[in-house]
Amino acid sequence: MLKYTAKRLVDLIPTLFLVAIIVFAITRMIPGDPASTMLGPQASVEEINRLREQMGLDEPKLQQFIQYMKELLHFDLGYSMAYRRPVAELIMERFPNTVILTIFALIISLIIGMASGIISAVKKGSILDYCFTVVSLVGVSIPVFWLGIMLVLLFSVKLGWFPSTGIGNLNDGLGDYLLHLILPGVTLATIPMATFSRITRSSMLEVLEQNYIKTAKAKGLKGTVIILKHALKNAMTPILTVMGMQISSMLGGAVLTETIYSWPGMGRLIVDAINKRDFVVVQGTVLFLAVLFVLVNLVVDLLYTVVNPKVSLGKAAK
Repeated sequence: MLKYTAKRLVDLIPTLFLVAIIVFAITRMIPGDPASTMLGPQASVEEINRLREQMGLDEPKLQQFIQYMKELLHFDLGYSMAYRRPVAELIMERFPNTVILTIFALIISLIIGMASGIISAVKKGSILDYCFTVVSLVGVSIPVFWLGIMLVLLFSVKLGWFPSTGIGNLNDGLGDYLLHLILPGVTLATIPMATFSRITRSSMLEVLEQNYIKTAKAKGLKGTVIILKHALKNAMTPILTVMGMQISSMLGGAVLTETIYSWPGMGRLIVDAINKRDFVVVQGTVLFLAVLFVLVNLVVDLLYTVVNPKVSLGKAAK
């Protein structure tokens, strides 16, 4: 396991190098001059040129990239001229908020998605099965930005049940914090919830047809024991695969959700940095997310051997 983990971590290096090249190229294509955007329309030409020099924008693109790679080799994500702070500080300040939102959304999607998938598989062909299938198809198809706006209009503007923006204040109690968390959490969880439901259903249907399940039924074991102890455990491998991808997509997909609800996470940080033409922050946050994606997939691969000892790490990687 240690050898496999070390190999995956070494493979991370060329991946991050490729991401760094792509992000560097794309950020330089963003229209507008970063120095002019940061200083505003009242800034003089001298002030703009001075800031461009401080940011290294007056140097050739190749020289900028070389300097950027030198900083990365020293684990330096750069300094934000717009925020007047190191990028690493900004990420560490916003990252916990994104993690909280992602974990909350993941819990909702796993509980509801897997429960509906199990019920659909057990009640195959019933009205309940068709209802869950239709709901899951709709859930996968709904755009996140549209769903977020609709939830705000219904539950915040019309009914007034939940706040529409902000993160809440723990000094006002945990209840206030949770109230601010519910709408963005549900918005972010909708697509993963529908995906978990579909994958759980198909995986459970395949397992329920196995001979050992029929043997367990013949022995008179309770239905809940058969479903939860025998069937679900053996159906977890594809669910784990999807879970790894969904966690990665939720971390990236938080950009839209955090923007809609003004949630101060990394997604909102990226959007604000793009608006301010602060490409240093964009580069740093995207690279940080790329590292998270690889690490999440690595953890999922390692979990395969826990759920199913018959699966080797080499096969899990495939």
